[in-house]
Amino acid sequence: MSVYPADRRRELPDEPGVYLFRDSRGRVIYVGKAKSIRKRVASHFSNPSTRAGREILEMIDQIEALVVHTESEALLVEQNFIKQYKPRLNIRLRDDKSYPYIAISLDEDFPRVYFTRERHRRDRAYFGPYSNAKRVRSTLEVLGKVFMFRSCDGPEPGRRSGSPCLDYYIKRCEAPCVGYVSRERYREAIDGVIAFLSGRYREIESKLEYEMRIASVEQRFEDAARERNRLRAIRSLLERQRVSHEGGGSFDAIAVAVGDGEANAQVFQVRDGVLSDRQSFYLDNAADAEIADVAQAFVLQYYASAMSVPGLLVVQRALADASEVPALAEALSARRGGQVEIRVAERGDKRRILELAQRNAELAIDQEKLRSERRRQQRVEALDGLQQALGLDAIPLRIECFDISTLMGTNTVASMVVFEGGAPKRSDYRRFKVFTVGDQSDGDYGPDDFAAMEEVLGRRWRRWESQRDVSPHDKDYDPSFATLPNVVVIDGGKGQLSAGLRALRGFRERGVTVISLAKRIEEVFVPGREAPLVLAHDTPELQLLQRVRDEAHRFAITHHRSRRDRAMTASVLDELPGVGPARKRALLAHFGSPDAILAASREELAAVPGVPGKLARDMYRELHKSGV
Repeated sequence: MSVYPADRRRELPDEPGVYLFRDSRGRVIYVGKAKSIRKRVASHFSNPSTRAGREILEMIDQIEALVVHTESEALLVEQNFIKQYKPRLNIRLRDDKSYPYIAISLDEDFPRVYFTRERHRRDRAYFGPYSNAKRVRSTLEVLGKVFMFRSCDGPEPGRRSGSPCLDYYIKRCEAPCVGYVSRERYREAIDGVIAFLSGRYREIESKLEYEMRIASVEQRFEDAARERNRLRAIRSLLERQRVSHEGGGSFDAIAVAVGDGEANAQVFQVRDGVLSDRQSFYLDNAADAEIADVAQAFVLQYYASAMSVPGLLVVQRALADASEVPALAEALSARRGGQVEIRVAERGDKRRILELAQRNAELAIDQEKLRSERRRQQRVEALDGLQQALGLDAIPLRIECFDISTLMGTNTVASMVVFEGGAPKRSDYRRFKVFTVGDQSDGDYGPDDFAAMEEVLGRRWRRWESQRDVSPHDKDYDPSFATLPNVVVIDGGKGQLSAGLRALRGFRERGVTVISLAKRIEEVFVPGREAPLVLAHDTPELQLLQRVRDEAHRFAITHHRSRRDRAMTASVLDELPGVGPARKRALLAHFGSPDAILAASREELAAVPGVPGKLARDMYRELHKSGV
């Protein structure tokens, strides 16, 4: 039970707002909202009926409170804090940054319509988030056929040859690159894309039908045939999705199903009586919250990143009857800039769509349970096989792997990745800057991989020793270094293993197994064996070792590249006139790497958003004057 004093709880404000629970290390473990912060916090301590509630109380060391004016404002602030701190015990969308969007580059004379997973540029229109990348690309394919927008990359249309690409000849693009379509006419097509993605389907049908009839009256039969084909394509797409012939209107049907520690939310988007899209989202629900709480958290998180909020949300009764619904509707109305109604559908098409969404959410939870059980069983088989192959006394629950990354002796780094129970434990990943260099007596100024590995593993052993007497509640406690591994895997062959054995003598005396995995034919080198252990490639134990080794390599390479890029940009870009941190980020975001910046022409530098023409000329002159 928590030792957080009751008198300090009584000092909390009796007003609406948000509260944060922090542990002894200052980490936010839970964020909550309330009409009265004092009463809501007291309820956590009075009767913790759930496992998550008891876990929270055991971890609380500090309580912070933020008073706001209204309950709806508290909802929005709570979600902002959840997004910022990502507390484990709050309801959160999984991998919310990875959901796909459709973007339109409205800042360009001839805008592009493209797939993306980012949405930070203010001069772009974004539609989404979507839960299925394949369906997004399929939608873009259909839109390209109907509206014939350009598919080429870059702010300017076309290619260096100055001639239209194949898309023009197969009627997928009207070739703005060579002036075959005016800027105004091209923008009309982009407006059609925006109308489609916004759900204004009847508007698109009427416009295409009108243009077809006008072309026919004016005896522009080729144009009339083209508009007819576009109209047929749109109608064919919409008829397959039509859910109501009675003018079903526009609304979102949202249903949630909960399972053990997780939840699924389904969003069925109906626009002009057409089921325009179905989204499926998984949420982390470590606190095992009820459907109403999960649905409320999902609605706030989903519409915080959605481009628009419909005027009607059809939801399950558990959410519609919740006391927070008026505040939720008020928050969404402010986001929409108009009235938003949240209600249950009693009959008709809306009820049928909601029931369909609820059934899909329940099926998604069942399928996720099956997938989780299958993955768990595969991990158990891999760990059991590894125990047998290495002759271990117990299943290797914790595996650590180390890798060295360098390029011609510069920016040498090492990685440590951790797998627990056969799955990555990313919170325990660690990076090392390597200080060891080779023997300079013979002119070799590069790093010695064996010595570098010995240095890093020696530091790992010393960090474990230093953590032995540190309390888990101490701010200096590091759970990654304080935990003793069962198996240490070294990326390399016999030489790397020998270096590791010297550095990890203390670990080996405590029963830790140290092995190495060589890439050539995936040989496993084990201490005391002259010949390597060769495991069959289709065995789960070797596949587990490969996943661990590949993850260590990826983590090391990522760290090495970031250090190398920082070093290059520090030595080149920091010396350029007029280039500060913001412009440096813009240059790297535009070109992708320092090498591409150095190879860019004056015109390409001038095409970077936020880089004026004069500055681009000065940058180009400085780069080439210095002989870089």
